Amino acid sequence: MKKNDILWKGIIEDLFDDLLRFLYQDAEKIFDFSKGLEFLDKELEDLFPQKDRENIRYVDKLVKVYHREKGEQWMLFHIEVQGYNDPEFRERMFTYYYRIRDKYRKSLTAWAIFTDSNKNFRPDQFEDSFLGTSINYRFNTYKILDQDAGDLTKNTNPFASVIHTVLLALRKGKGDEAELLNLKLDLVRHLLNKGFKKQKIRALMNFLRFYVRLNPEKSAIFEKQLETITGKTYPMGIEELILEQERKAAEKKGLLKGEKIGEKRGEKRGEKRGEKRGEKKGELKKAIQIILAGFDDGLPIPQISRITKIPEQEVLKILKEEGRV
Repeated sequence: MKKNDILWKGIIEDLFDDLLRFLYQDAEKIFDFSKGLEFLDKELEDLFPQKDRENIRYVDKLVKVYHREKGEQWMLFHIEVQGYNDPEFRERMFTYYYRIRDKYRKSLTAWAIFTDSNKNFRPDQFEDSFLGTSINYRFNTYKILDQDAGDLTKNTNPFASVIHTVLLALRKGKGDEAELLNLKLDLVRHLLNKGFKKQKIRALMNFLRFYVRLNPEKSAIFEKQLETITGKTYPMGIEELILEQERKAAEKKGLLKGEKIGEKRGEKRGEKRGEKRGEKKGELKKAIQIILAGFDDGLPIPQISRITKIPEQEVLKILKEEGRV
């Protein structure tokens, strides 16, 4: 799972009511928020055979929300966050639609949020025809690249800050790191001045911290400035989640087997010293893989140090030995 996928999954779940209000100006008249909402991740997963599940985007969200005019009935929202030019995207959206419709027999609306940098990638329908039989499936789209930063700054909806963050990341190549650092700090100040609830500020702050990547030097400056602006260090829940996902991915690829190998060698020899050496070697290899994965995902060295409990000087030494800095 990619870091940005984790961030999108989390922010959609944390701010889904704001997302609805952001997409629909009259959301309060359409949806009955008092009845709550329900994320149907398991139901979405069950719509596809086991062999197809690896192709399902982790940020695809299926959500049950209550519609005021339909009373106790409910609607399904399928949110597709697309970050690259996919020639099969149209058909994939249609596949989601007919499988969801077939299983639940409920009204369905679909949204595709495009986070890519290709101005010409704007699929909004799937068409097919054969010998007099035809179908045209259209879905809602939202292109972040089209948005205006000034309008987003003025928008009081928390989800506007999410879009603003992604827009800032998309425009990263148009300015230097110093300019990007200043823009990122400006976004922090705007975010804190909007008077959002504490839990939403926390979610938005973490999204901003890790979605817009800076080089190690500027990232360290940002973290220090962030502490100055906010008066505290924000929770590291997303950091830990990112590193945990990287650890699992490394284990799956067989990169973190050193510990077990060392243990087996020690057991065969029947020497406690061999076991300890094997364990220590495995733990070190595991820590190195987590450090590298975290650094590659844009985590600042101070945060990597705190999470791995390895001194910053040692973290920096490992990164230099591995050719990262």
